[in-house]
Amino acid sequence: MSSVIDWHPSLTALPFSPIREMFNAAAQMDDIVHLSIGQPDFPMPAHIVEAHIQALRDGQTRYELDAGLPRLRQAVANFYNRQYGLELTDENVLITTGCCQAMFMALTAAVKPDREVIMIEPVFVLGHVVGLAGAIPRVITTHADNGYQVDPQEVIDAINEKTCGIMLNSPGNPTGAVYPRETVEAICREASCRGIPVISDEVYDRLILDGEYATALTCSPSLDNVIMASGVSKTYSMAGLRLGWAISSKENIVNLQRYHMYISTTENTPTQWAAVAALEGDQSCVEQMVAEYRRRRDRVVELVGQAPHLTGYAPGGAFFIMPSIAGAVNSFEVAMRMLKEAGVCTVPGGAFGESCNNALRISYATSMEQIEKAFERMIPWLEKQSF
Repeated sequence: MSSVIDWHPSLTALPFSPIREMFNAAAQMDDIVHLSIGQPDFPMPAHIVEAHIQALRDGQTRYELDAGLPRLRQAVANFYNRQYGLELTDENVLITTGCCQAMFMALTAAVKPDREVIMIEPVFVLGHVVGLAGAIPRVITTHADNGYQVDPQEVIDAINEKTCGIMLNSPGNPTGAVYPRETVEAICREASCRGIPVISDEVYDRLILDGEYATALTCSPSLDNVIMASGVSKTYSMAGLRLGWAISSKENIVNLQRYHMYISTTENTPTQWAAVAALEGDQSCVEQMVAEYRRRRDRVVELVGQAPHLTGYAPGGAFFIMPSIAGAVNSFEVAMRMLKEAGVCTVPGGAFGESCNNALRISYATSMEQIEKAFERMIPWLEKQSF
């Protein structure tokens, strides 16, 4: 009798993350400069740390309600109401284990087998989850020379009778691209007219470096066909605490809540109290982090501009830039060679889709000193290459 598990085909079709492959390779080497980390490098703000500790001291370690701590659900609703002039209630909010769980649930519950989900490449690895639900990715490509902006008409033209969902991510991981209001509105309005769900990953929605932010929550005629996912990980440097949420119509939240009960049942209780402190407390910590990300972004854009073979742009949010490399290259090979020969760890663009296999994701969620050190190695290395 065989002892090998016959895994579900959807699982065996999932690729191992190239991001982790780079991290694992770098971990075996000395003196590596990381431009690869996709989480804030700032400490969690002190008042949030204290709230987390106090929750533990107060015995807040039991299960909470499956939809989330009521105080937190209301705090999330209140925040978005203040930020965007909405009229959300706690019933529009479902608390989840990070933004990723909210996206996973939406992408597996709101789409249909053998139907198409429109996604914009480069796309974060969550795009692979569509296959778990038996749906088919309908990919629209964007490129560095246009700052990875998408033409909304291209999305609209891709809609057909098989379309069952549209996935958005702005600010984008891996690109940092922020879609303007006219883009998000055009997509959301067309989707609403045709009854197609828009599943919007907005976990970087507070890390806006230029201008104003257009959320799907205000760009769609109603919340009936919108599921927005976000969380505290990036905004408040709480990535390891794994706390996020989904926002949608009350009816949609009830359905997601039913699904949620079979996945995690409830979220970490002390972390939920820490998130309350984050949302209800002083927001100057966020402003300070955004100001520093903006300073780093400006310098990284300059350095990319000085680097041979790279085509850059000015990302409008998050803490990523993904310059393309001139010529037909394999980003996995380039990233691994640069790691071994120059001691700089980046993420191959091919991890985010075939169309961007000529690019490298660079994270500036690290100190300015490390950024300068990395490019002091990268630029001479790139000068020696003949792509």
